[in-house]
Amino acid sequence: MSAASDRDLPALDWVLDQTFDSSAGAVRWAALGPADAPPLVLVHGTPFSSYVWRGVARALAGGHRVYVWDLPGYGASEMRDGQDVSLAAQGRVFSELLGHWGLDRPAVVAHDFGGCVALRAHLLHGVRYERLALVDPVALAPWGSPTYRLLGANADVFAQLPPELHRALVREYVGSASRRGLHPAVLDRLVEPWCTTEGQAAFYRQIEQNDQRFTDEIQGRYGELRLPVLICWGAQDTWIPAAKGEELAQLVPGAELRLIEGAGHLVQEDAPAELAGELIGFLRESRSR
Repeated sequence: MSAASDRDLPALDWVLDQTFDSSAGAVRWAALGPADAPPLVLVHGTPFSSYVWRGVARALAGGHRVYVWDLPGYGASEMRDGQDVSLAAQGRVFSELLGHWGLDRPAVVAHDFGGCVALRAHLLHGVRYERLALVDPVALAPWGSPTYRLLGANADVFAQLPPELHRALVREYVGSASRRGLHPAVLDRLVEPWCTTEGQAAFYRQIEQNDQRFTDEIQGRYGELRLPVLICWGAQDTWIPAAKGEELAQLVPGAELRLIEGAGHLVQEDAPAELAGELIGFLRESRSR
């Protein structure tokens, strides 16, 4: 992955050049930074891919070995009929992937659904982290907008939309996650995986398979977390209000909450420098102990 200035960011290549055959399908992944640096894993959410981490990943790779990956059913990873892409499956895959990488107690930064994935892997599968940063995570009931529930309840119908109508729906949906508005090339890159024949079905499949029970299973256990936790939240998040960040911070012992002004749900796109700064400071604490 080549470096470039912020103004060139939309045109950057973002290539996941490695493959891991997980229990839920082939996972594409890559690693940045010195091989002997402390490990850090970034987890994306829905309906995104590791591409949203590209700028932050490069900023963090100066002092860490940064692992990025596309969840099964997302981005460059495998998409197929009958695939289990539920949050339960993603938590298991994350534990498998950490084993494949040979990582014990990495630092983890997780966004949106990725927050639930990381929390499930830790609380239900015994995966250990050195520290955990959650960025606008899906972690607390209730969640799922009326539109989200409508799409999930009628996945078979929406999967049959004419391609151009499907593309327009996905573009509007993905674009609404940003407070500032996404660069057209960035929006294209995030939408494109969902606009192939396999991708269109996969888009509605991941919505259909996920519901609140996957966070209900772990929400009562957040008080058991015994590791440093940072919660970052876009102050203008219209998908999950910042009040949820305050609620989550009250449930996690010792958690720190940082609101990022001017950012919506896609903090990585709206305020990448501010988010990277918060994460670098949080991660530096572990190296100074």
